[in-house]
Amino acid sequence: MRFLLINPYCPISENPSPSLGLAFLAGALEEAGIETRVIDFTVFPFSKKILESVLRDFRPNLVGATSVTMTYDSAAQIIQAVKALNPDILTVMGGPHVTFWAEGAMNSLPELDFVVLGEGEHTAVDLVRETEQGRDWSRIKGIVYRQGPEVVRTGPREPTLELDSLPVPARHYFPLGRYRALGMPITMTTSRGCPFQCIFCVGRKMVGARVRYRNPKKVVDELEYLCGLNFQQINIVDDLFTASKDHCLAVCHEIRKRKLKANWTSFSRVDTISRELLIEMKKAGCYAVSFGVETGNPDILKTLKKKIDLEQVLEAANLCREVGVEAHFTFILGLPGETPETLRQTVDFGEKIGSIGGSSGFHLLAPFPGTEIREKMDALGLSILTHDWSQYHANRAIVETPSVTKKMLDELVISWEKKYLDRLGLIKQRREKGEVAESEAWELTKLEHIAVINDLMMSRAVEEKGTWPRTDRFVSEEDSLDRLVDRVWNSTDSGRDQVHKALSFAVGQGNLICSTQNGLVCWTWLDYLNMESERIPVTPTA
Repeated sequence: MRFLLINPYCPISENPSPSLGLAFLAGALEEAGIETRVIDFTVFPFSKKILESVLRDFRPNLVGATSVTMTYDSAAQIIQAVKALNPDILTVMGGPHVTFWAEGAMNSLPELDFVVLGEGEHTAVDLVRETEQGRDWSRIKGIVYRQGPEVVRTGPREPTLELDSLPVPARHYFPLGRYRALGMPITMTTSRGCPFQCIFCVGRKMVGARVRYRNPKKVVDELEYLCGLNFQQINIVDDLFTASKDHCLAVCHEIRKRKLKANWTSFSRVDTISRELLIEMKKAGCYAVSFGVETGNPDILKTLKKKIDLEQVLEAANLCREVGVEAHFTFILGLPGETPETLRQTVDFGEKIGSIGGSSGFHLLAPFPGTEIREKMDALGLSILTHDWSQYHANRAIVETPSVTKKMLDELVISWEKKYLDRLGLIKQRREKGEVAESEAWELTKLEHIAVINDLMMSRAVEEKGTWPRTDRFVSEEDSLDRLVDRVWNSTDSGRDQVHKALSFAVGQGNLICSTQNGLVCWTWLDYLNMESERIPVTPTA
């Protein structure tokens, strides 16, 4: 049996990482002896031609797509295309969005055969086994399926208690080099579960209230492996890395015991952090911690069931500054009870954190399926303005309160975006005048590199124009790169000089390589861990 896993398109502005959920699924399928392949349409352009080619060559029995709310439409498009190309393939969707909108997905997407609810490693294997042995879907826990005209939900599947029993994520199926070239981080987990009940989040419902921990030695085995992949940043994406002081310290001590030089980040809460933890985390390589604050208004904090107070936030900011760990605090605007005054309080509180040395990020409320805030929106005084899932990216208003309109929220975000772009514009002017060192302008330069490389990947310019006949005379890699730039730069929205700088940087980082074979010069992204690029054959041009 063969299972094709698909990651749908996610905008590069969201700083996507290789899908950890799909990597866990791939590992479980691989361990069960099931042939597996992954297509990642975040870093490859989606087309029915590419999908048709993969379906023809791999001949999967099942195709599964993951999604969060903002990527659901892209995932649905993929499912529709699969069924159009081969109606006999069983189609599956998983992830937090469909877990809490399963019947909605099944009813609105007739091409969808199954929804996997919650953690999917064991369920995916069971689906394959039942496909082989009898197709009595009622025997599989944790799915929604079709039985004639009816949509049927089976009994719940309990979360995996022993996380160490799961295979490590099978990242070798993913085009990691493309994510590296884009400067994106790679992620890992040390635990699953969240004991808190914040009404805007589905974390507790998705992975359970009981926190389950991996063996610290196995955690650091994986961290050590990730260090060897040469990503600039490793994010530990546990809902709450500091949920257990003992676990957190054990992981940090194991890192130090091995003298592992790792740079990583994590998520915490202001009421589960301490000076002791921060010191040990920093010694182990943690350079940044993110805290969810959500609002600068104490009454809204209570409505959200955050169970923190603003003094704890300031204390956490001070602790991070004193220890020397970057602190990032996130806020949500448009929450229940929001007024112009509470908006001002939140913005002012963010500025107060900034005066201490922390940074703040502001997003707009997205009432995701499964959240208490969506289920009780009328009682909470919220108006949801759209059910267009692609708009649930938290950068534009899709809710209103009685005294805060969409226009007010959007104008606030647009004003911040303008300030950010103005600041980058000033850096660009100073860079052109030679008034700043490249290191000071790196924030802007990195964004320029990302834009160029993303354009090239989505247009397949390197794949289609990066191969040509080799001449007898010796041509240096630099000359060959110049020729590549001449051939591809019109496929981007950037100038030739920017494209040259971005590709030179990618070559220097080892993410873009030049080889000569069979009388051809071939430029390729170093995509996979077997050091081979996934390439659709193209005819070389002179």
